Amino acid sequence: MSRSAREISSPAEWSTVVEGTKVCVVLFYSPSNAASLEAIHILEHHSQGLEGRGTVLELAKVNVDEVKAIKSAYSITKLPTTMLFRNGKEVDKVSGDNIPRLTQLIEKVKQAVDSETTKKASGSANSWKGAALPRGYVDITDQVELNRSELLNFDTETGGVRALLSSEKPSALSGGKATAKDWVESDTDDQLLLFMPFQSMLKLHTLQITSLPPTDDDDDEAPMRPKTIKLFVNKSHNLGFDEAEDLQATQDIELSESDWNKEGTASIPLRYVRFQNIDSLVLFVVNGDGDSEKVRIDRLRLIGESGSARDMGKLEKVGDLPGE
Repeated sequence: MSRSAREISSPAEWSTVVEGTKVCVVLFYSPSNAASLEAIHILEHHSQGLEGRGTVLELAKVNVDEVKAIKSAYSITKLPTTMLFRNGKEVDKVSGDNIPRLTQLIEKVKQAVDSETTKKASGSANSWKGAALPRGYVDITDQVELNRSELLNFDTETGGVRALLSSEKPSALSGGKATAKDWVESDTDDQLLLFMPFQSMLKLHTLQITSLPPTDDDDDEAPMRPKTIKLFVNKSHNLGFDEAEDLQATQDIELSESDWNKEGTASIPLRYVRFQNIDSLVLFVVNGDGDSEKVRIDRLRLIGESGSARDMGKLEKVGDLPGE
């Protein structure tokens, strides 16, 4: 059975869905327009065989009677109108009741999803790793919803959440001078608060943290590696610093110099039974290992297993249309 297209109800949700998805199909419709409803039916049934999920593929619809701002922004004059986006940019558009053109667009969707899925698999295989993965588990960092993540008390001249979760090798290990600060440093003191919601329910086994502060022993202002960390699961939003200080953590972590390997990565095993079926993680760096007022993190990797999709608007593999 095919899964329903996601209903977009506001311009803000439009931005999150269209800009946050590699391949996105959006159908503009009206409940009173029979051709619109037939087009939705065709798209939903043609979702069969599309393996992309999460940030790879989204099938969505917009009720033009309810969300007129989006209708106006994209000059929708005929119903149904179907648009295909890749990385937030329009690549095809079908206006009116045109089944042959809609079929062509669906084929483009399948090709785009195949292309993005192949790139994603290739990138995952070749991405930088700061430490070996535990046997039987995989890197599931790509399950973090970047658009909804929040990082507090970081120096805005350094990278943000995207830098922390990047699969690329940290510039500090590349031998040359960094053209951009692809790491995070704390701002007013040595604390950081990171909220990471997930696209699906996860089983988290290991947290890998890479920290590569400068090695100049004479620089008292050089940032430190994290020392004390508190982890919280299944929060609907980020915590405040006072709240995080007082709240009992899902797991408390104390790092020492011996925990860091030659790549500057600490591989932290988690109390696995406490990290089953989680939909978010809050990471609180309580303090750093030294006397500086700043702490630095270059990369974060989440290791475990991904589960069922949390958003019921995402697609699953479904059966063929009758007669195909």
